[in-house]
Amino acid sequence: MGRDLSALFDPKSVAVVGASDDPAKYGHAVAAQALRAPDRRPVHLVNRRGGTVLGRTTATSLAGIGEPVELVVISVPGPGFEAAVDDALACGARAIVGITAGFAETGPLGLARQQAIADRVRAAGAVLVGPNCLGIADNTTELYLASDRFAPGGIALLSQSGNLALELQLRCAPHGLGFSRFVSLGNQADVTLVDLVEDAARHDATRAIAVYAEDFGDGRAFAEAAAAAGKPVVLLTAGRGAASARSAQSHTGALTTSADVVAAACRDAGVELVATPHEMTVVLAALNGGRRATGHRTAVCTDGGGHGAIAADAAEAAGLAVPELGPAAQQRLRTLLWEQSAVGNPVDLAGMGEQNPHSYGDTVGALLALDEVDSVMLTGYFGGYSAATGGLGGPSAESGTAGGGSALAAGELETAQQMTVHAARTAKPLVVQSMFPEAPSCRTLVEAGIPVFASTEDAARALAAVTAAEAAGPPGVRRLPPAAAPLRDPGYHSVRTLLSAAGVPFPEAGEITDEAQLCAAADAFPGPYVLKALHLLHKSDAGGVALGLPDRPALVTAFREMHARLGAASYSVEAMADLTDGVELIVGVNRDPRFGPVAMVGLGGVLTEALHDVAFALAPVPAARAEQLLAGLRTAALLKGVRGRPAVDLAAAAAVIERLTTLAAAHPEITEIEVNPLLVRPDGALALDARAVLT
Repeated sequence: MGRDLSALFDPKSVAVVGASDDPAKYGHAVAAQALRAPDRRPVHLVNRRGGTVLGRTTATSLAGIGEPVELVVISVPGPGFEAAVDDALACGARAIVGITAGFAETGPLGLARQQAIADRVRAAGAVLVGPNCLGIADNTTELYLASDRFAPGGIALLSQSGNLALELQLRCAPHGLGFSRFVSLGNQADVTLVDLVEDAARHDATRAIAVYAEDFGDGRAFAEAAAAAGKPVVLLTAGRGAASARSAQSHTGALTTSADVVAAACRDAGVELVATPHEMTVVLAALNGGRRATGHRTAVCTDGGGHGAIAADAAEAAGLAVPELGPAAQQRLRTLLWEQSAVGNPVDLAGMGEQNPHSYGDTVGALLALDEVDSVMLTGYFGGYSAATGGLGGPSAESGTAGGGSALAAGELETAQQMTVHAARTAKPLVVQSMFPEAPSCRTLVEAGIPVFASTEDAARALAAVTAAEAAGPPGVRRLPPAAAPLRDPGYHSVRTLLSAAGVPFPEAGEITDEAQLCAAADAFPGPYVLKALHLLHKSDAGGVALGLPDRPALVTAFREMHARLGAASYSVEAMADLTDGVELIVGVNRDPRFGPVAMVGLGGVLTEALHDVAFALAPVPAARAEQLLAGLRTAALLKGVRGRPAVDLAAAAAVIERLTTLAAAHPEITEIEVNPLLVRPDGALALDARAVLT
């Protein structure tokens, strides 16, 4: 059930420690907000000098209030914070909001102070938000303990940035979006992002969860909480471009960046990852309507060919499809439109809207009713007629025909109402791009939960956000398996043995150190052979791999030459695999400090880093998800068979991916592990090389 945060969001009483009449102090702003609902619960203002604040008599201490207080906001200078926390706990506080800064963000000493405070709070059975936060607000319980107001609505906003939270509020307002609650995360000394996501998931008034986070804390726990929320979670984060392992010792480590890890976690958890506050607003506006597309087939409706073509391109760029409508659908549309209208998709009214504004609503309704359509985008001039009469910069009232602009405006408003009726009859999403998004007809749509955008790319992104991904099962993050007995020796053959025991197939092989052992190994299995010099980071680049040695004499000759040149401590003699019709893949796991083991799959071999055709997921990766990752590679056509080559055994490759990633997840001492290449042929998969790096 998660932590009980009821005292944080619906306390019986509140005290603001550090309340002030000085507008420059945060204690002034919080006190002013707290007093917005004085009848909901007792609100006490505390100022050590006494007197009045905002016309209210203050107590000089929490003890001076003379009664228990359930939630205490502390906004005092850093040196006095610990004492204020102790006073709050002494007066029975079950929740504390620490606005005071100067703790973990300042370095190790500040972190130690912060940890000691958090320990005292937990020991008392209370909860602490912050320190170094900007307050909280809950519109559903009339709890206002932040410096600014947040319009009421269905979004829970959890943010590490106060300014970004304010920007999101401003951007959301034109879309009719508001907030159920706001929490400034601060340093997350006690109450974490995960706790807040879990609580928002249980909050009936919250329909979507918006997160801005720079520090996830336990990133895997965040992904698990988001996947289990049962509500949309939209994430905006920063710092995703830096490499997660500067000194990586494998291809997997070298190719895995923080951005890859966050994106993989979001895909697995079903979280909408966005790059800017603007994009977050677009996605939230789309999700607010509650409609979801079950497929990628989008119908574009327009009143001009240019808008239709651009919208179709934008939809496809967003991962949607704009297929040609079938004959029956086209015939149905022809009964609604005039002769010059295009009905294939995009559907172009071709000026009919100016003759009959109701043609917009009729066409949108018909498209929403088609079984072959999963979502609809209306794009172009709609809104222009009512914008004119509303003084919003639309065409003059003299434009148009059959009654002029006023008649067209009235018709447009009527068809907007008609569209809301059509949209209410289906779960299919409808989004609108308009040159006049503030027009009265467009506001009618927004008020009904139909998102309206000024740009085509925003409308396409919105549709993508409400279109179900083609996933192997519902979103989810697999729990880590119990830790296995640790790997002590990261040597090549030890790693092979570990992977073989987990079901990863390898060719026959033996480790040797001299020529006599070489000959004995050659007698153990028939040629052709492969000779590898061990303990080299990139064996192929160093000339430490000899392939296709047909017999013992060739093997001995290759050994003598390689040993004279490299002088390796040991070598591996292996049976040469049949490379016919095979594709080389790479499968690896890199352990991220926030999200734990992260799997990478892609095109492998010596060109792995040059081609960079890889995909990521949180490990362990089930076989069905592994096949999906492989199918999403740019070079996936190679796996399916091209130019007369047969398709390879994707199921065998996926099974190896599941076994390797499950093993890696059970070995926290392994920082990096990979099989490269994994040879996948039409008749199975075979690991040809492996490497592991211990913590």
